[in-house]
Amino acid sequence: MTKCCGSSTKTSQAAEERGKWETKKEFILSVAGAIIGLGNVWRFPYLCYKNGGGAFFIPYFLFLITCGVPLFVLETSLGQYTSQGGIMCWRKICPLFEGMGYASQMIIFYGNISYVVILAWAFLYLFSSFSGNLPWANCNNTWNTDYVELSLHASVNICLSIMTSRAFCRRRVLNISTGIEAIGNIRWDLSLCLFLSWVICYFCVWKGVRSTGKATYFTATFPFVLLVVLFFRGMTLPGAFHGIKYYLYPDPSRLADPQVWMDAGTQIFYSYAICLGYMTTFGSYNKYNNNCYRDSFYLCLLNSGTSIVSGFAIFSVLGYMSAKQGIDISAVAESGPGLVFIVYPQAVTLLPWPQVWSVCFFFMIILLGIDGQFAGLESNMTSLTDLYPSYLRKGYRRELLLLLLCTVSSLFGLFMVTEAGAYILQIFDHYVCSGPTLLLMAISQSVIIGWIYGAGRFSDNIEDMIGYKPLPLFKYCWLYITPLVCSATLVFLLLRYTPMKFNNTYVYPWWTYWIGWFLAMSSLSMIPIIMIFKLAKEKGSLWQRLKKASKPADDLPGMAKEMQSIDTLLHVQNKEQNDSVL
Repeated sequence: MTKCCGSSTKTSQAAEERGKWETKKEFILSVAGAIIGLGNVWRFPYLCYKNGGGAFFIPYFLFLITCGVPLFVLETSLGQYTSQGGIMCWRKICPLFEGMGYASQMIIFYGNISYVVILAWAFLYLFSSFSGNLPWANCNNTWNTDYVELSLHASVNICLSIMTSRAFCRRRVLNISTGIEAIGNIRWDLSLCLFLSWVICYFCVWKGVRSTGKATYFTATFPFVLLVVLFFRGMTLPGAFHGIKYYLYPDPSRLADPQVWMDAGTQIFYSYAICLGYMTTFGSYNKYNNNCYRDSFYLCLLNSGTSIVSGFAIFSVLGYMSAKQGIDISAVAESGPGLVFIVYPQAVTLLPWPQVWSVCFFFMIILLGIDGQFAGLESNMTSLTDLYPSYLRKGYRRELLLLLLCTVSSLFGLFMVTEAGAYILQIFDHYVCSGPTLLLMAISQSVIIGWIYGAGRFSDNIEDMIGYKPLPLFKYCWLYITPLVCSATLVFLLLRYTPMKFNNTYVYPWWTYWIGWFLAMSSLSMIPIIMIFKLAKEKGSLWQRLKKASKPADDLPGMAKEMQSIDTLLHVQNKEQNDSVL
């Protein structure tokens, strides 16, 4: 009998351990890589310049204190406390709202498909930077001669060099069609860059936190080295301080515009990667007694500091470009891909050794993008393996599932490297990770932890992990301030809603808006769908079902002690009632 049991044990393959970060450094670098990305480089500097310079810091830091840091602490602590990521995290803390996990993972899945396309663009620019002359530096190319001539007739005040850079992006790299209806051919050079991006991301994630943690030693640190190099190079250029003046000169009158406050709020959600499940995933691999509360403060400080330094690096070069060519900065300052792939590439052509600075810049963009991409992949994989640990943590099943996920995502991504790919990419960007979607997730998250699970109970959980309670401000933020601020921001965004346009000129056909809303609602609808399913499984009245479906898992740390205290209290109350009757 003993032999039989022994042989069966050998043949059956045990599930692997979930794993933890080997060092705190791996956690810090992985989270830093996830939250410090393209939004810090291409969005914050422009918003600061557009919305009153230094005065923009007032609404920015107010949103950071009332929404950004409290939600960041909440998510990191939640993952560490439950030791689960994504779906299982919410199943353990409040099963009724398990749909929050499914919603966040669907948002990440959609985001992974579109975000990696930006990496493909950056790779193509990087490879183009190794030429004798940067291809966007002159007009002697088949793709830009007629484009520049037409553009100059349309707007003689814009610098010719910007036209050549815009022509390279629109004609050579993307070859943008007339509209989303004309999908055109696949851009094969971009598709190869897309394939390369997915291969790199796969091998950064394929062994879980073991490979992710090791990869971040390079991918999360080297962008800071390049950013510091670009910062000092920019600050030493003639005209740099002219650009910095545009970036930071305070205009307090802009604070009267509600849009300035909305831009500050959406930037916090955009750059801190909150409400997407990244923080719960990475926090779940911490040791139980890790001081995630203190780590969150350091990471938030690093994120906002990087955004501010990026503004110096960008606008110092734009100031040099303005002084060198005699054009106003307002004519070239852009946000988003336009800054990274049109304005800045043209600015480096004015520097000595432009190829060197172009390689540095696009290598930094690639590393920033890769960090965010494999954070999303790791979050998806952690959610699935936590959901089915006995099945997926055996042999090479995790690696095969990741390969399937990357393959499917890359096939969908091929639509975004067609001639209509830029239009499709904007639909994903506008609807999937938009302000309203993230705000709804933030409101739900705050209400669940603050009111259903209990802000006081969650503060006690944090105290159990780190040895002291968080500031009382956080409890009040989870209960009142964060949901109210997010609700007001959401209402304002909905009231100011305008139909999506491409490049402020192309109006999308009606059916594309239906696709966009489907992408947004397919994730958010998981919350009420799972809620109805959970309630239908329970028995009793509606109130009894709500109570049972909202009860945290019994195996959470400290939960047995808490239930014992409640039982003791009930026993004492019953005894007092019986004594009073007698």
